[in-house]
Amino acid sequence: MAASFIPDFRLMWYLEELRRKEFVKFKELIRQEAWNRGLPPITGSEIRNVKRQGFAGLLKERYGEQQAWDLALSIFPKLNRKDLCEKAARESAIHAYRAHVKEKFSRLWCRESFTEVQGCFDQTITQEEGASLEDYFTPRAARKPHTVVLHGVPRIGKTRLLTKLMLAWSDGRLYRDRFSFVFYFCCRELKQLTATSLVGLISRERPDCIPITEIVAQPERLLFIIDSFEELCCTLSEPESELCSDWREERPVKTVLGSLLRRKILPEAALLLAVMPERPPGLQNILEHPNMQVLTGFQQSHRKQYFCCLFEDRGQALEAFSLVRDNEQLFTMCRVPLLCWMVGTCLKQELERGRDLAATCCRISSVFLSYVFNLFTPKDAHCPSQQDRDQLKALCSLAAEGMWTDTWVFGEEELGRNGIADADIPTLLDLKVFRKYSESVRAYSFIHMCLQEFYAAMFYLLDSPGGHPSPAVGCTEALLLTFLKKEKSSWVFVGSFLMGLLRESEQQKLDALFGSQRSRAVEPQLRGYLRSLTEQEDFLQQMEFPLLFYGLFEMQSDAFASQVMRGLRGVHLPIRENADLAVSAYCLKYCSNLREVCFQVSNVFEEERGLEPISDDHHCPQTWPSMGKPTQAVGAQKQAVGQSWHRGHQSQASCCLQASVGATHQSPLLRRISDLCVSGEIRILFEVLTSNPNLRNLTLTCTNLSHKDELVLCSTLTHPVCHIEQLNSSFSSEGCRVLSFVLLRNNKLKVLDLSGNELEEGMPALCEALGHPDCTLQHLVLANCQLTEHCAQHFSEALLRNTHLSLLDLSGNALKDEGLAVLCEALRQPTCSLQSLRLRSCSITPRGCPDLASVLTSNPNLRSLELGGNYIRDAGAALLSRALPHPQCCLSNLSLDSCQLTGACCQYVASAIASSQTLHVLDLRGNVLGPSGVMLLCEAESTRQIQMSTPKARPPCLGYHPVNPHQGIPSLTGLRLSRPTRLSEPRIV
Repeated sequence: MAASFIPDFRLMWYLEELRRKEFVKFKELIRQEAWNRGLPPITGSEIRNVKRQGFAGLLKERYGEQQAWDLALSIFPKLNRKDLCEKAARESAIHAYRAHVKEKFSRLWCRESFTEVQGCFDQTITQEEGASLEDYFTPRAARKPHTVVLHGVPRIGKTRLLTKLMLAWSDGRLYRDRFSFVFYFCCRELKQLTATSLVGLISRERPDCIPITEIVAQPERLLFIIDSFEELCCTLSEPESELCSDWREERPVKTVLGSLLRRKILPEAALLLAVMPERPPGLQNILEHPNMQVLTGFQQSHRKQYFCCLFEDRGQALEAFSLVRDNEQLFTMCRVPLLCWMVGTCLKQELERGRDLAATCCRISSVFLSYVFNLFTPKDAHCPSQQDRDQLKALCSLAAEGMWTDTWVFGEEELGRNGIADADIPTLLDLKVFRKYSESVRAYSFIHMCLQEFYAAMFYLLDSPGGHPSPAVGCTEALLLTFLKKEKSSWVFVGSFLMGLLRESEQQKLDALFGSQRSRAVEPQLRGYLRSLTEQEDFLQQMEFPLLFYGLFEMQSDAFASQVMRGLRGVHLPIRENADLAVSAYCLKYCSNLREVCFQVSNVFEEERGLEPISDDHHCPQTWPSMGKPTQAVGAQKQAVGQSWHRGHQSQASCCLQASVGATHQSPLLRRISDLCVSGEIRILFEVLTSNPNLRNLTLTCTNLSHKDELVLCSTLTHPVCHIEQLNSSFSSEGCRVLSFVLLRNNKLKVLDLSGNELEEGMPALCEALGHPDCTLQHLVLANCQLTEHCAQHFSEALLRNTHLSLLDLSGNALKDEGLAVLCEALRQPTCSLQSLRLRSCSITPRGCPDLASVLTSNPNLRSLELGGNYIRDAGAALLSRALPHPQCCLSNLSLDSCQLTGACCQYVASAIASSQTLHVLDLRGNVLGPSGVMLLCEAESTRQIQMSTPKARPPCLGYHPVNPHQGIPSLTGLRLSRPTRLSEPRIV
């Protein structure tokens, strides 16, 4: 029978375990024990024919639940039912521990949940949360014990969720049949310990109700929750020899928890680890099969519900929510429950004071300043009292010191040094400025890290930083330099707040808040400093452009932005949040001398979810823009917008592109829009092609274009103002028919890359247009388009008529020898102008090489032939080698990499090397040529050097890759032989 933890019914269930004679004796013993204890008696007639359920009810009614249970416990030993006694002892311990958990975490919830509003997101776990948490540890076949990692930025709600988990488990609503014990370890508390053991951690609070022996006997019934793991600064990289496997051994806390996480102690137990993103780095690779989850905080529906519960008037709530939603950055910040409470509380107070919410919601610095102003200014007053001003200045000083020293938790020493007395602490706690860091330590922190950043930014507008009691605090210029170079990863907003507070509207509020301040003197100082920074190439290589852009966007000063930005020549902008689009569009219009723009768009415009699994390549979502550099560089003088787009933000995207293109004033740049995912509404981007004639390169390789999108794109490409020269895009076979009209009407398009699409049915129409005299296309790339030998006839007819096409790439298509033969019929004609042919991995065998050899000996126009990845083998290489010295052969580049060649073909290849007058690049990598074959090739190249008579000839380049570099003569897996192309020869792309 499954054990129950509901006291009302456990006596009845225990009585069900008694045999019939045992139950009869149990009733008589209960009567005697009740008489001995002086309790109200039970008559014989009352128990004569009563059943188990009825007797349990009678005992509860007569003596009360607890006393009835105590009576039963005293009887079980007299019946020699040791099993029931042990079971009862276990259940009593579990029941006592659950009661302790409920009491402790109810207190914790009350202490931490000042953001809770009535009727909204209380301590009761929701059905959605419960389902997600249950799924984390649902047993599956052949599945190892779970280690779940819950990622989330500070104050996103990790501890809040874990508190609800513990309360739900204590009530039997979560993991009831999965875990007998759930232990919660807060590393913020544990880091104060010196040495301990796992037993010590388990029993440090209630040793009287923790049956240690029973616990370790069933480790698969245990769940360990480790919260705020980053507080320990533990890397989990210790050698295994330093870990411990004994749960009773006392070691440093880091070692004990590291041993638990790395499955050295109680490896069968389940683990739930709550951490900040990337703390420690590489966590996913260190742990054993971790289930990575990300906590994204309030979804949009949650934020709306929260506002409606926070405001008494629903109309006011919806008005405030609408204004917040219009500010992407502010709306994103409201994913954090505490910041959502702060923003909503601020706007509610602004309404009560009769102020304009639209003006407050324009910038995050306005919201934060209004919040602080209302915090320290009585409702009927225009400014704070002098005492409140002094307290506020002390907070700003403390925040600035914390920023420079990476301190987020402050003890008595830091508080006293910055002018905060013990008597101030209760007030700051009541105002919700501070929160108590832990129960065991007298230390405090700001309620959120970004509020500390705001107080620190205000410090630089109040007093000279040189007068700070801590020497670590830098000057205003040092603050900006450190912020823009992202030298401190924890600095997210401080620079933006500083620049946002320089607005005239904010300066007026600062005057009222502090009486006097130096913000008006700071503005020209910062303008000149930022302008000088943007003119320094060394600094621009290190600067995080989004940080500067967000600061300028907060300030919203056309004159300031123009002076700062006009010196910029190139910018790199990762687009990771919706707000990044509007910010980039605002700032780029002031870059009057811009020559290079690189956009990198991450996959962030997806439907929001509360708890999301993280795949291997998943980037942990942030609750505000993450200001990291692009992970990959895009070539000079290119503009790229990569990877994803969300419908509803196209107008911002178009504005952003127009701003960047318009800033260059017709400069002859090669520009690119690349890799836009999630189509449907991307057609607004095509308008950029006709409004900005500077765009030359359009890349849409990862975009799922609908047929309507294809029609709009093709129509745009034929517009007189569209100057696109290179198109790299996804297309359907049906779209190829439309694209064929573009080839006839657009003489500006030179490069067309349709790689990776299924296009066989569209080839007839495309090749018909390719053979038309009006088609001026020069490069056609159709790699991996699932073409077969049946398409070869269409290409053959097109090549016979086309005089402009110089490169054709059919790599990765199964043309086979049959298709190659048809294609070679056109290539053999001297009138065929094709210069470069790529047939990599096209299922070509030695049977197709005679056709290729005949092309080399009859068409002097062909300069480059790539055959890597085919089954050419030694016989095919011999045929091609015999053709290379032919007078009609002008081939300069031949690639035979990974063609299953051996040393047997090297005598033919060596002969070709020695006698060919045009061959400059021969790629034989990926073939096992052997030492003797390599020697033949080297001797042939030496002979060729002696025979070279042209004075412009340069020494050839011979490179090789030995399998075993310790051998005297290398056994090669490949060789690439190259000679620089003469200046008079055409350069092949």
